[in-house]
Amino acid sequence: MNRLLLALIMLFALATPAAADDWEDAVAAYKRGDYTTALRLFKPFAEQGGGIAQWSLGYMYAHGQGVPQDYAEAVRWYRLAAEQGNRFAKYNLNHLH
Repeated sequence: MNRLLLALIMLFALATPAAADDWEDAVAAYKRGDYTTALRLFKPFAEQGGGIAQWSLGYMYAHGQGVPQDYAEAVRWYRLAAEQGNRFAKYNLNHLH
């Protein structure tokens, strides 16, 4: 599942170079297992409505990566991503229920 997360994260494209750098830093942090940094960097994208970032946060909360495991928070982020049509978030949301 971590490989799937990384693959989806890598597909996410951003319009501005600064944002792209932040996204790449988030992906790099996740890859090296620095989940606290990855979570901090993904969160602004998720709060701005980025479906892949929302799904990523859901995944991290569901698996306790960088945060204590919190299924309620995972469901919240998965639901936001699912509402945008993210099929992986829909799958994970159904799995948690």
